[in-house]
Amino acid sequence: MSQFDLLPDSILSLSGKAADRLLSLGDGDAALLYLHVLRRGSTSVPGWSEARIRAAGDKLAAAKLISAPVTPAPAPAQEAEELPPEYSLADITAALAGEASFCALADEVERRLGKKLSTPDLKTLFTLYDHLALPPEVILLIVGWCQREVERKYGPGRKPFLSQIRREAFRWAREGVDTAESAEAHLKKLLSARTREGELARLLDLPNRPLVEREQKYLAAWTDMGFDNEALRLAYEKTVMGAASKSMDWRYMNGILRRWHEKGLHTAEQVQSESRPIPRAPQAGKPIDQTPDRQAREDMERMRRLMQQMKQEQGG
Repeated sequence: MSQFDLLPDSILSLSGKAADRLLSLGDGDAALLYLHVLRRGSTSVPGWSEARIRAAGDKLAAAKLISAPVTPAPAPAQEAEELPPEYSLADITAALAGEASFCALADEVERRLGKKLSTPDLKTLFTLYDHLALPPEVILLIVGWCQREVERKYGPGRKPFLSQIRREAFRWAREGVDTAESAEAHLKKLLSARTREGELARLLDLPNRPLVEREQKYLAAWTDMGFDNEALRLAYEKTVMGAASKSMDWRYMNGILRRWHEKGLHTAEQVQSESRPIPRAPQAGKPIDQTPDRQAREDMERMRRLMQQMKQEQGG
């Protein structure tokens, strides 16, 4: 009988053989994924990246705890967001007249975008302020981020539309970024990711252009796996040499890196050490040391034995 009191609830069936294999793996992610499949019947674990699900699933497959490597299920469709109200011109006029914080926000957004906000623009801005209940300072951080992204993609001086700012604001709100503190931390994370993307783009000899979303996801996944620059460059060189087009093939390189990740190889040194041939053991009967001095000593010893044998025969 266990000394621990377990939470009373419905029972999940787990055989002793399966439990032993999970314990022998010594991998927390693999165990959690197995329990999630038992409980939910799905490999789509909330909050887990595709790379994390694949890595844990591959370990389960190798241990024969599941029948085949896991293909991450598509994320369930998000529940329809609550539709914002249709604000009228009267609502906007009242907000500009009666809410000093919204009035100041509208003035600052106009200054940053370099234009007078239209009535539809003001309705969009009020949606973020009233419906999403984002503080003005968070909205301004979103506007600043959108400005950076538009200039990065289209060149200096280009300004975002309110529709772009709206999409980004809803994305931040879904991720729970709704305070000045969380917004600053989120913005720092986004800027760090863009800096890392630039480093990797140069490392992989990518064209000097903004990365598309699919490329960004690949680079983020490889960073999450823990590869250093030298390992990524090595994988890129193998990709160029191995791909039929002799050029960058994202899926091909991803396959190389996934195999290394499964083996726990995340540096170029680890990869090269793993692929280096193991020295062969010397065959029995063959001397390792064949230097002239050793050979001469062996010849002299053989001669002594022969002379001794001849003396014995003559004496006999």
